[in-house]
Amino acid sequence: MTTTQGIANENQLGTPGIAAVLPERVREVQDAFARLKAEIRKVIVGQDEVVDQMLTAIFCRGHVVVVGVPGLAKTLLISTISRSLSLGFSRVQFTPDLMPADITGTEVIQEDKASGTRSLRFVRGPIFANVILADEINRTPPKTQAALLEAMQERQVTVGGQKHELPSPFFVLATQNPIEQEGTYPLPEAQLDRFMFQISIGYPTLKEEMEIVRRSSARAHEAVSPVLDEAGILRVQEVVRGMQVADHVIAYALRLVRATRVKESMDLGLPRAKKVGEYVQWGAGPRASEFLILGAKCAALLDGSPHVTPEHIKKAAKPVLRHRLMLNFNAEADQVTTDDVITDLLAATPVEGLTPDQKKMMDEVMR
Repeated sequence: MTTTQGIANENQLGTPGIAAVLPERVREVQDAFARLKAEIRKVIVGQDEVVDQMLTAIFCRGHVVVVGVPGLAKTLLISTISRSLSLGFSRVQFTPDLMPADITGTEVIQEDKASGTRSLRFVRGPIFANVILADEINRTPPKTQAALLEAMQERQVTVGGQKHELPSPFFVLATQNPIEQEGTYPLPEAQLDRFMFQISIGYPTLKEEMEIVRRSSARAHEAVSPVLDEAGILRVQEVVRGMQVADHVIAYALRLVRATRVKESMDLGLPRAKKVGEYVQWGAGPRASEFLILGAKCAALLDGSPHVTPEHIKKAAKPVLRHRLMLNFNAEADQVTTDDVITDLLAATPVEGLTPDQKKMMDEVMR
């Protein structure tokens, strides 16, 4: 049975807006997730939430930027995930002198020794791999950062007027240091928006740090075995994307995202979260709504839930929204972070309980 066949048609279920994934497909996703986590735990101590979010993005075919201070195993985590997947891997160390051609590749002149004729040949860069570790992505100028834009969105690169398709699956897993800003170039909002998740990685607990020291001072890292190949990843991605979501859950995701847009009127007449009104300069765009639903689909599958609920939307809210909200000077002065704003947003936005007029307006929009 193919994956497409494994996804039941919503009309067969008799429940509008909801489609069930067959139990064997749910188990396939859960089993892949469990095996990957088991391999990652051989090297990475703790950081369970970070690992869960990273694998969720991969299962959703999304890109990730991991933000944390030095020494928290950001690079080690990504390289360990790449070793647990039987996929092509490239690491690009972003530096101020890195050029776009160093990432995408370039055309070189090649001479045919027999005929003496010359022709241009495209030499592929490190971007032509399944998993790209973009290490310290904010350390290279905008010209080079922009080399990733087409690859991340279109999954292709254009060199010399010729389009070159990238392999599938394709992920950009980037790292960024939030405290050292000397010689760095903040990523433009257009590029940040192409990352499905921004994952914040914090310090380990005392118990976890003790285990880290024990492992690192006693022996080398354990060998990580690949547990999922290209076909397996693509199957999991199809199951996640094939899961249907009820309209009221989509409506909740839209309410969350649209409530962040302080430059626009609240089209449903809902009260705006206090911290959004005080601290947000620009809100999230439509990609936030798309990624909220995708992340919630994967969360539901991993929970073994037959359908997506608002709680799954809430689980994806912070990694999806935290890099899409532009805060104003008041937020910096009051030391308010995007996570603080999102927490207030989730508390202030009703899951259900719209007034009849608001419900009628939402129903008209959803038709």
